[in-house]
Amino acid sequence: MSKIFTPTNQIRLTNVAVVRMKKNGKRFEIACYKNKVVSWRNGIEKDIDEVLQTHSVFTNVSKGQVAKKEDLQKIFDTDNSTDICKHILEKGELQISDKERSAQLDASYKDIATIVADKCVNPETKRPYSVTMIEKAMKDVHYSVKPNRNSKQQALDVIRLIKTVLPLDRAMMRLKVVSTSKDAKKLKEKFVALASSVESENWDSGEITLVLLIDPGNYRQIDELVRSDSKGTTQMEVLSLKEVVEGDTFLD
Repeated sequence: MSKIFTPTNQIRLTNVAVVRMKKNGKRFEIACYKNKVVSWRNGIEKDIDEVLQTHSVFTNVSKGQVAKKEDLQKIFDTDNSTDICKHILEKGELQISDKERSAQLDASYKDIATIVADKCVNPETKRPYSVTMIEKAMKDVHYSVKPNRNSKQQALDVIRLIKTVLPLDRAMMRLKVVSTSKDAKKLKEKFVALASSVESENWDSGEITLVLLIDPGNYRQIDELVRSDSKGTTQMEVLSLKEVVEGDTFLD
């Protein structure tokens, strides 16, 4: 009986999304599950096994041709296929149809605009903008979605760019800091320096309570100040993640 010969360096896959990278004149591809590549890049999917159909690195996924280990070692400085897959997943180009690409870009565009609208306000009225208005500003500055970057990273770029065509500030966070530390006065000066404004300041029997409005970008520094009090005599509470004026929901 005749046997069908299947080369040992070939793997057949179906219903696959391919991510491709060209490096040192050679092409490398990985086989992923559809809809998982973007989730991985956006930090939503954390399990690499949910993204990769196989941990093999290919020269051509559609033909099932697996890359040689000596080529991987030479070009990537390792033959660890999982590490190489992660590198290609992060830096490579997702091979999709024009229709799929257009749909993904439209979805990313809307997602970025939604993040910006959620994080920012008009500095004069302290009211948020609608997603539609943020999208219009993005078009005015000719912003193009970067497929290999996640929406949160791109939202920060968009905030900087559209300030040229739209009055825009990050919405403030409201924090309450309470300290009974012997260094409370020194800590207070540091907290105030990082705040956009101090809503209230109360001293009571050596205990200070501050209510601060801060730019979210300064939250980490304030958190580090609180943690630096090794005796645990300083605590912080987030009162609101976004401080906006009550009233109309959106400014159109």
